[in-house]
Amino acid sequence: MSSIVITGGKHLSGTISVNGAKNGALPLLAASLLTRKPVQMDNVPQIKDVKNIIQIMTGMGVAASQQGDRVIVQAKDIDPFRLPNKVVGELRGSILMLGALLGRFGEAHLPQPGGDVIGARPIDVHLDALEQLGATISRRNNLVHVDGRGLKAGRVVLQEFSVTATENVMMVAATLPGYTIINIAANEPHVVKLAEMLTMMGATVEGAGTHTICIRGCENLKGAKVRNTNDMLEAGLFILMAAATKSELTITNVPLEDLTLFFKKLDEIGIDYTCSEDTVKVHPAPLKSFHLQTLPHPGIATDLQAPFSVVATQAKGASLIHDPMYESRFRHCDELAKMGASITVCDPHRVIVDGPTQLRGQHIKSLDIRSGATLVLAGIVAKGQTIIDEAEIIERGYADLVERLRAVGADIKRVGESDEKKLD
Repeated sequence: MSSIVITGGKHLSGTISVNGAKNGALPLLAASLLTRKPVQMDNVPQIKDVKNIIQIMTGMGVAASQQGDRVIVQAKDIDPFRLPNKVVGELRGSILMLGALLGRFGEAHLPQPGGDVIGARPIDVHLDALEQLGATISRRNNLVHVDGRGLKAGRVVLQEFSVTATENVMMVAATLPGYTIINIAANEPHVVKLAEMLTMMGATVEGAGTHTICIRGCENLKGAKVRNTNDMLEAGLFILMAAATKSELTITNVPLEDLTLFFKKLDEIGIDYTCSEDTVKVHPAPLKSFHLQTLPHPGIATDLQAPFSVVATQAKGASLIHDPMYESRFRHCDELAKMGASITVCDPHRVIVDGPTQLRGQHIKSLDIRSGATLVLAGIVAKGQTIIDEAEIIERGYADLVERLRAVGADIKRVGESDEKKLD
């Protein structure tokens, strides 16, 4: 395992660019399995989750490779039963293989996907949706088998605004003759981008970006060329990083239209920023306490509440953060408390942060992708040295994060296992 070492207390300056979205890239990669024709995807981040999806594909015999931010896939020869179970079991995003393989072959067989430990994340919403279309589900030990011989286009009512369940149903529906209507659909930007890709491939998709999506399927889908969305979560992290460190920082490739409520919250906190096209420039300013509740899109994403907690440590007064989605989203708060934050976890869904407080460097854990990135932010704010273990977890979702932050003035480096012992 590797670690990230930060000497904090420094202001950032210069320009940092936002990469393509992890949450956008994974469904596009999965959907490329729906056709025998080549599919080209641009603006795909060079992160571990993408590499793992490509590894899963090549394990099934798919021709798939990444050069820079471009991925080309041709699933001409594919054996859906040659899934590398170990990789699938460790990657939550592999759940998207369910819809892709079911749509392509009428059958899917995979282990229960893994991923970050942020609370209960059952796949029952996915399986219930597929059963509504006529699939038959069976489980044995940790394996799920979906028999799609009875699949027919129809109406699906999702149990919640699940992004990946919406995407799975979209992929299956894109292959079924007739119209499928998805109610209670998620409307995130990457759902819209998947709809764009499926349309290029020959399906008809209407309503993406709303909570009702209508899809007319096509039995022989074509290849496509598609550009992934920019990462609103990475953009939000960098903007909040500039605010918390009271830095003059320019962030480019920001998908402004995907962050409307986020920017309204910045105004409430007193963060000083200017926007121009896809660029946000943040200026140093005193911060005020705030109340924040995460909501399904276009609300503030659950993946952005953790960075807001670091901002709260630098704001004057008591801030309340409420995340109703997952019951283990506040694990980073224990690490922030070790660093000196005045923070109270009221229950599994609410936390109160009193500020401002001086954070101090500590030896802490990454925990999960978003918590890990948040603790990098905390380390840059803190005085002294912070060591964050398991850098690989953060690298699952952020490409070249250490190098990009160093380029804007952060004192940060990545060290290997042999170097860590010298730091203790």
